[in-house]
Amino acid sequence: MTELLLNEPSEEPSLLIVDDDITFCDVLAKAMTKRGFNVNCAHTIDDALENVEAITPEFAIIDLKLNNESGLTLVEKLKALDPGTRIVMLTGYASIATAVEAIKLGATHYLAKPVDADEIMKAFERTTGDSDVQISTNPLSVGRLEWEYIHRILTENNNNISVTARILNMHRRTLQRKLAKKPR
Repeated sequence: MTELLLNEPSEEPSLLIVDDDITFCDVLAKAMTKRGFNVNCAHTIDDALENVEAITPEFAIIDLKLNNESGLTLVEKLKALDPGTRIVMLTGYASIATAVEAIKLGATHYLAKPVDADEIMKAFERTTGDSDVQISTNPLSVGRLEWEYIHRILTENNNNISVTARILNMHRRTLQRKLAKKPR
């Protein structure tokens, strides 16, 4: 990215950061401002939508899990407003199902936390896939397979925990406990 003059805000690309972790959001906003972005932060989907009414961002960084909401909803809405918006989805709960859905809905890239500003910049710059990416020689663990399967069913049911629990023949609280755990 070329160096931008800080006294010319119209020259700075606009960036929307949406994350319910206020500290992470503030730190990331400072780092992205140093990289030449005009940054706006939001901590809920509603706040983000109010923000984009004023200015549609050229770039967005969206957390997958925003309290009890899915950042996937926001990806879809941002892309509907401006198909050119480059979106990086961040998550501490990475799964194949949510990665696939994020990309289908229009995210440019999907990164698992922890992540730094340099990784996000590289993700914004990537416009094509990489056919040389290394393929793992180790199969997924049983725990990870279970976690992936649960998340796929949850995604197919619009993140409705009650419906997902019924489909999986599992008590709702048990499902919530499994969802709260990081995959192994």
